Amino acid sequence: MNTKTILMLLLTSASCLAMAQDADYGDADNWLCQADYDDLGACDVDLDTTIVHADGRLAHEKFVAAEDPGVDCFYVYPTVSLDRTPNSDLEAGPEEYNVIHQQFARFAAHCRTFAPMYRQVTLTALRGQSEGTVDRALGYNDVLAAWNYYLENHNNGRGVILVGHSQGSGVLTSLIRNEIDGKANQEKIISAMLLGTTVQVPEGKDVGGTFKNMPLCTSANQNQCIIVYATFRDSVPPSAQALFGRNGDGTVSACTNPAYLAKGSNEAHAYLNAAPGRTGIDSWTQAQAGLSTPFASAPGLLTTECVSTDSHRYLQLSVHGNPEDPRTDDIGGDIMTADGTPDAGWGMHLIDANVGMGDLLTIGSKQIATYLANN
Repeated sequence: MNTKTILMLLLTSASCLAMAQDADYGDADNWLCQADYDDLGACDVDLDTTIVHADGRLAHEKFVAAEDPGVDCFYVYPTVSLDRTPNSDLEAGPEEYNVIHQQFARFAAHCRTFAPMYRQVTLTALRGQSEGTVDRALGYNDVLAAWNYYLENHNNGRGVILVGHSQGSGVLTSLIRNEIDGKANQEKIISAMLLGTTVQVPEGKDVGGTFKNMPLCTSANQNQCIIVYATFRDSVPPSAQALFGRNGDGTVSACTNPAYLAKGSNEAHAYLNAAPGRTGIDSWTQAQAGLSTPFASAPGLLTTECVSTDSHRYLQLSVHGNPEDPRTDDIGGDIMTADGTPDAGWGMHLIDANVGMGDLLTIGSKQIATYLANN
């Protein structure tokens, strides 16, 4: 065995040992957001928004964080890591910072924010481009350790909103089932917002299936309940093979419309990426292609509604563009196939959180008021 081979084996062994070690959540470096630290960088970001009206008028909406919120929000981010290994490390990259900016930092309007790093299954692994075996328990165990650290060191009896997307929602689903649902900690839960995932319920019921004690949220004045949905464009409904929103054996996929928990269609208060790209718009208005804020909101442009097919129940997004006005007539956010068409297996997965953000914050503020009034 030559020196190079021995060195590679030693490095591989050291890497595996480091991967197997428990994450230390007493170390601030293992958090993207933690209320006691103002300099972690992920949640203290520019969240200002340009409101783009149908007549082309632009208005500036300045984001204001709560000064002394009485509750907390705990977030687990989706599959974003571009690490070459099957599981990510605990070092934050641009992808982790960006998804916090898009999906979670705005919750600081109502709560202290907590977002741990965790050794998730990487995008590289999902694409079949990594070497080695995925450890699917590793990320969950990290989040469990972070949750327990939060409870022991930061919670102090405070209410908490759980927020997740995609892989993060899956991890939170397991955490709720194992540690919260029907247990003492359930009393701390203001609500759980599980976006871009599937939760099963018996048809016609709000509880049962995935969770035995925590029902779907049917009112903004309700606590200890679940908000869940997966978004698909109205013109591209989920294919029979689509993972999210798929009905189960004897159960249906739960869908709660974030637009005020409406039973039918309602206007969506979305916060969309204002920069050009897959989730942004090249020209929000004919008069101004670029906006000076990182986010844009377009009143009246979008509506959402929970709808069903034989195989799926999901959040249907409709875009109400008007070619006669100067505002954009469409938005981005589709996951695309190799031939450049929207992928009916994934839908608008990239912007699940953006589509519902304003409404989730409105619902959350009312749920927080209910929690504080009762506690």
